[in-house]
Amino acid sequence: MSKPEALVILTPGFPANVNDTIWVPPMQGFVRTLKQHNPNMHIVVISFQYPNTASTYNWCGVEVIAIAGRGRGQVFRLITWQRVWQNLKKLHASYKLIGLLSFWMGECSFMGNRFAKKYGLPHYAWLLGQDAKAGNDYVNRIKPDGSSVIAISDFVAKEFRLNYGIQPAHVIPTGIDVTLFGAGAAHRDIDIMGAGSLIPLKQYDLFVKVIKSLVTEFPGLKTVICGNGPEMDNLKKQISRLGLENNIELKGELPHPEVLAMMQRSKIFLHTSRYEGYSTVLSEALYAGCQVLSLVNGMNTRPSQHLVPDNVEDLPLIIKKLLNDKELKHEPVLIYTTETIAARITSLFIH
Repeated sequence: MSKPEALVILTPGFPANVNDTIWVPPMQGFVRTLKQHNPNMHIVVISFQYPNTASTYNWCGVEVIAIAGRGRGQVFRLITWQRVWQNLKKLHASYKLIGLLSFWMGECSFMGNRFAKKYGLPHYAWLLGQDAKAGNDYVNRIKPDGSSVIAISDFVAKEFRLNYGIQPAHVIPTGIDVTLFGAGAAHRDIDIMGAGSLIPLKQYDLFVKVIKSLVTEFPGLKTVICGNGPEMDNLKKQISRLGLENNIELKGELPHPEVLAMMQRSKIFLHTSRYEGYSTVLSEALYAGCQVLSLVNGMNTRPSQHLVPDNVEDLPLIIKKLLNDKELKHEPVLIYTTETIAARITSLFIH
């Protein structure tokens, strides 16, 4: 009797349950849609570090094996890898594996590549952002062939080629799940919105400085930042020092649907990150009808509603023009859906 087919996804973390919407929404949206796109395919996710409790559970029809490494290093990491390997061997014995897909060029790709080589299986590593930067030791340990590398954006593909001399054969961004969006607000009461992890890379101190430069002309400016992270206290102090308590509200970490609803109430989405693989949050903001400003252009082409200034100093001027534009449109702009991305990934394993 022939064994049923299965696709294995390797990831550092995965939602503990269907209500855990905060963990990297684009990737869980992709997995959910991948299962919907392939209802008869058995999909198994092996999650290395998170959730923090080792278990096997069902998530939207997908089997999830949580190893619960909990981010511990040294000998604990080796134990995590050993448990991953044991689970891969069990899956290989029970199913006809059509391949492995690893999120990020890190430990998941390292283990996926080793297992795929040993058993002659297809394996793709999905570059998702900072893993394309110089100094990623896993690249030298894996020594990937460009044909097995997926880049999340043209920008990441270029970065990876410049840093490692390897050209990813595939550029596949993450998509958005349009079913998560509501009807939209009749009135956009938020002037400027930001969303993301409050870490130095995202430069939310620059976001605050930009708002400070605008309040003289727009004293009633209403802005929000959604997200949490180590920069929260510094941002609170900066906002207080600049007297912007009535202009900037730090919302903290919110469930993903609430963030999307807030986008639909916003006129402008400002993304100040100095490095960005392909920020799905920009695609979400565009579909929510926002005018989008970012410092990094992930793809070689972009819609007219997505503005990328030549210089950081130009941000206030661009925003002023948008705020003063009485004819400013807020029509949804759809770039990539999760259905499209799921189909493209599926085609790599099923010809």
